[in-house]
Amino acid sequence: MSGRYSREKERIRDLAHGGQHPTTMVIACCDSRAAPEMIFDSGPGEMFVLRNVGNLVPHYEPDGGQHGTSAGIEYAVKALGIANIVIMGHGRCGGIQAALNPSTKPLDSGDFIGKWLSMLGDLPAQIGQNGLMTASERQTAMERISIRNSIRNLRTFPYVAQLEAEGKLAVHGSWFDISTGELWVMNDDGDFIRPQL
Repeated sequence: MSGRYSREKERIRDLAHGGQHPTTMVIACCDSRAAPEMIFDSGPGEMFVLRNVGNLVPHYEPDGGQHGTSAGIEYAVKALGIANIVIMGHGRCGGIQAALNPSTKPLDSGDFIGKWLSMLGDLPAQIGQNGLMTASERQTAMERISIRNSIRNLRTFPYVAQLEAEGKLAVHGSWFDISTGELWVMNDDGDFIRPQL
């Protein structure tokens, strides 16, 4: 084998014996065009990455249901002791597009995607009703609002809120523009800016 795998083989073997010790968790979309490891230029063991449709975080709900995203957050914070959580959305997100267009026929009778996106509540309808925005402006706005919504939901996890209040955990938002290859970061006011390099 050649390429990145062959260059990283020794590091992967070391991680097998030494375990993983990432300091950052990234919650990203499963869209193949927005790969956190590539965007943040990280190698094996450097980031704990959780991907799902639309990079969504649900409310904290210990109700006995199946909560894959919540389980990943719990493991990252409580077992790995990560210091940063980044919610990374991206441009041209198919999940967000589906949320903005709920009349689209589900891909399957189970409609797992529609049920998953329902955690956005009435936010897509609010954005979708803005007739002064173009379709692409509504899409970008919803992608960014979704990141802020996921951060709000993340803070409903008691241990996340506590560690953040103690200054032991920082929560961040970012948005990757697929069309330009630029990473925007969310500032303290919730605005997305291009960082100075």
